[in-house]
Amino acid sequence: MNSDAAATRAGRPLWCLALLVLCGAGQAALAEDGYDLWLRYRPLPPAQREADRRAVRAIVAAGRSPTLDIARAELARGLDGLLGTAPPFAAAPTRDGSLVLGTALTSPLIAALRLAPGAAGREGYVIRSLRYAGHRLIVIAANEDIGVLYGTFAFLRLVQTQRPLGNLAMVSAPRIQHRILDHFDNLDRTVERGYAGESIWDWQKLPGYLDPRYTDYARACASLGINGTVLNNVNADADSLTPLYLRKTAALAAVFRPYGLRVFLTARFDAPIEIGGLHTADPLDPAVRAWWRSKVGEIYGLIPDFGGFLVKANSEGQPGPENYGRSHADGANMLAEALAPHGGIVMWRAFVYSQGPTDRARQAYDSFKPLDGKLDRKVLLQVKNGPIDFQPREPFHPLFGAMPRTSLMLEVQITKEYLGFATHLVYLGPLFEETLRSDTFARGPGSTVARVIDGSLFASPKSGIAGDANIGSDRNWCGSIFDQANWYAFGRLAWDPNLAARDVAEEWVRLTFSNDPAFVAPVVRMMMASREAAVDYMTPLGLAHQMAPSHYGPAPWIEASRYFNHADAQGIGFDRTATGSDAVAQYAPPVATRFADLKQVPEALLLWFHHVPWDYRMASGRTVWDELVIRYSRGVQQVTEMRQVWAGLAGRVDAERFAQVSAFLAIQEQEARWWRDASLGYFQSLSRRALPAGYSPPQHDLAYYEALCFPYVPGVWGERRGPLCR
Repeated sequence: MNSDAAATRAGRPLWCLALLVLCGAGQAALAEDGYDLWLRYRPLPPAQREADRRAVRAIVAAGRSPTLDIARAELARGLDGLLGTAPPFAAAPTRDGSLVLGTALTSPLIAALRLAPGAAGREGYVIRSLRYAGHRLIVIAANEDIGVLYGTFAFLRLVQTQRPLGNLAMVSAPRIQHRILDHFDNLDRTVERGYAGESIWDWQKLPGYLDPRYTDYARACASLGINGTVLNNVNADADSLTPLYLRKTAALAAVFRPYGLRVFLTARFDAPIEIGGLHTADPLDPAVRAWWRSKVGEIYGLIPDFGGFLVKANSEGQPGPENYGRSHADGANMLAEALAPHGGIVMWRAFVYSQGPTDRARQAYDSFKPLDGKLDRKVLLQVKNGPIDFQPREPFHPLFGAMPRTSLMLEVQITKEYLGFATHLVYLGPLFEETLRSDTFARGPGSTVARVIDGSLFASPKSGIAGDANIGSDRNWCGSIFDQANWYAFGRLAWDPNLAARDVAEEWVRLTFSNDPAFVAPVVRMMMASREAAVDYMTPLGLAHQMAPSHYGPAPWIEASRYFNHADAQGIGFDRTATGSDAVAQYAPPVATRFADLKQVPEALLLWFHHVPWDYRMASGRTVWDELVIRYSRGVQQVTEMRQVWAGLAGRVDAERFAQVSAFLAIQEQEARWWRDASLGYFQSLSRRALPAGYSPPQHDLAYYEALCFPYVPGVWGERRGPLCR
């Protein structure tokens, strides 16, 4: 029966039925579209609400500044939502339950308590429960205003996740100086490798119209301690540096400033030619150096806290110093010289490769290792987590640990270019954690990537981490609800690389959905298994780069993929040992020895470092062919189980978000099956081996999968329809 007719016959209009559903089903049924991210501030359960109301009866906020005012407003907003009413503001803590926030400069009480020690640094904070003048207080103290704001968000996280407030003793400071989002956004609002709609920067309307979304973006970043944002694509347009667009950038910087968020721009290396009227961009040419000094001075005249430049040079067709016979160090140091008087930095990407006989996994190391000690102290070399390009799994990049006289920053990808775009649920916390905890052995055991990038291993003058943003104009910011978790995980691990991905996942689930243990536990398990599931159905056992040219879907048969899988009638895998490209030699000896030895290499990286026969025996006793079939199939089964887990949570989450996640999981299951069947169909055509007993053959023949073409997938930049299909 038609639902409209049924409602009419029942004598109730549809809007009335909808109202009854919303009002009668409780909080879980209230529609949510994801815009609030992890800052939802929904009412706590009654008992918890009353306990926290007793703990926080008044807010005492001394001092005024744009940042302190934001902290005051955030506390009032958060506690009003969580407790049902915002505690009043008071001039002094005159009773139990006062929440005091400020710095020693703004609050005589905090100065007297000496609660902002050096350990908190410029951006850190202290949260303490204590007694003062006979009253029980909670204090959020910091050395500077931005630390108060970060501490405010940390305190609200405690309230949101229902942590006890009676015995707080926290000191937290970021381990990494520069915690930056890289936006691959173009001036026409397209986003390279973006899967969440258009760019959120509406350049056409700037600077006259400041979309409230810009403030909400800065607020979300501040809630995680992210302190920098690169507004434009690494494949840069020189127009970004023209006066017209610099005024627009200055308007954004003014919005972001009170939230501690500094603006950076990608600089196109040929800008002196394209917009400066010069005939060269040679970094050693005096006129070029003078042009950059003038341009930097112009930028700081508009944006006094401008962060600096991100540069992609001599990579994938971008211009760079090598066009003029100069080194990457010559180019980076020229820009550092221009920025130095103003305090800006240069983030120079190490993502360089050329099409040729040299193993692509070797090329960044070969290009930059000789430059160790030659880069200015204002330069951070930005290195991807692995030596190729954000694959579902890669070993850590060999440059980490190999450049003790250079400041290195880690670049990870938050947007899931190779992990299913927006519709695949793949929590990246485990991938980030895997990289950060990888041991380079540069100075013996414990020389982790985290210690390289936080500067502690080599006493580096600068430290940084960058995440390629997954943020767009979609109402839910990231294209899907669960992709918000990857933005969140990046921010939390950028602040403290020692956090556990599982703990971050649980925190995000509690903030984003519910504190109900019956919801939290299965969703966290699902998230923690999701990355390994994607590795299994896409690139198991160390395979990499097996996607179509659009990066959507499998294509192990195309030339680019065959280069990486090296599959033939005899076996599969890329030999990177001494008998092959010897890329393994770029790692420290203990790591190289492990990766080069078939008996020691982790099975998860087997085919990354070794070409093995199809009948090679794994630790399980199975052949590598059988193991591939099992892992491809296991990945699909894990997605099926994720769908079942989520279906069982109906009623524990609002209907709107539940429906979207359900639909996306259905897409993911279908596409995981596609990956499995297409990949096995191709590899079976080479191996000529039967599938193990109990495993179903591909649904279609190989020709079917090879003929599939999707030329209009989102996020493609600078490519045409033809190459996307062949």
